[in-house]
Order: sequence, then structure tokens, then C-alpha cells
Amino acid sequence: MRVGLTGGIASGKSTVAALLRELGAVVIDADQLAREVVEPGTPGLAGVVEEFGPDVLGDDGGLDRPALGAIVFADPERRAALERILHPLIRARSAELEAAAGPDALVVHDIPLLVETGQQDRFDAVVVVDVPEDVQVHRMVTDRGWTEEDARARIAAQASRDERRAAATYVVDNTGTRDDLRHRVTEVVAELREGAR
Repeated sequence: MRVGLTGGIASGKSTVAALLRELGAVVIDADQLAREVVEPGTPGLAGVVEEFGPDVLGDDGGLDRPALGAIVFADPERRAALERILHPLIRARSAELEAAAGPDALVVHDIPLLVETGQQDRFDAVVVVDVPEDVQVHRMVTDRGWTEEDARARIAAQASRDERRAAATYVVDNTGTRDDLRHRVTEVVAELREGAR
């Protein structure tokens, strides 16, 4: 059973991914893979430097994420250029990990930009972690120290809440308590396992 997991920034998707792991799912984290494929010495990092220039490298020879972020979040065409480099590498690594999971595994692909990249049809089910935009902004400002303007700009760069919900097989509301969230995720896993049978 292949499941896509997504949600807007600060929706609590990482918390849901951790709960899914606890419940026995194999979670493949696209953000983690995105970091792996641009580690020093990788073809991914070479491709990024070739596209964006040496200013996106830090003093240690690794990727300077804030410098790259400043370029790609301000310009959709530059962001698309970065995605053309990274997405094939991430998908290839993801396929390797999925193949290693075994035939009966519940494999969850944690993909922040699943809807934006049109990948929802690749999965047997899509789980969307959902909160209102004001909750996202509040969490980004209070928990992460962002300005409200930066928070809203990042949210605007992602799919809308309605677009994500339209792609969902299951919506996980994350405006309640941790216990509420655990209960809902447990329900979803039971339904997914039932569907896999």
C-alpha cells in the first residue's frame, strides 16, 4: 500500500509522520531525501551549483540553503529549475527505499509539495494534514520565529488548502490535542490496512 502524506507548512505533517512510524508504517521523507541528494560530492549538488552558481555553497562546501531559498522562493521559474534537478533524484532514491520495504508494508511517502508537483495519482491513497492558514501563520511566528509576512509568503508559494483537500483520500485535522491527532491517525491507518487487504 503506497500512501502520499502532505500538508502545508506548519500543519503538523512531521508529527503525523512520526505517529505513522510508531504505528508500523515505513515513512519515506522527501525532505530528508532532498538533503541527501545534495550532500557534498553528489551529482545533485553539482547540478545545483551548475544552475545557480557557487554563491549557493557555504564555507564548508555544502549547500547554503538560505542563500538558495532566497533565490528560488522569490522566482517561480528558478524554483522550477531547482525542482527539475532534485525531483528525479529524490524519486529514484525513494523507489529504492520503497523496494526495500517489503510487499506487505504500509509505505508512506512524506512529500511536502505532493499536490504542487502533481504526484497525487502515484499513490493508492493521499493523507492531508490540515489546519487553517491562521494556525499555520501563528505556529510559524511563535514556534519558528518567522515574520508574519514571511510566513504568508511561504504559504502562498504552496498549494492552497482547498487544492490539498481536493487531492485527499483522508484529511487529518490537526487543530485539536495530541491525543485527538493520535486517535485520527490510528483510524486512518486501520482503514488503510483494511483497504490493502
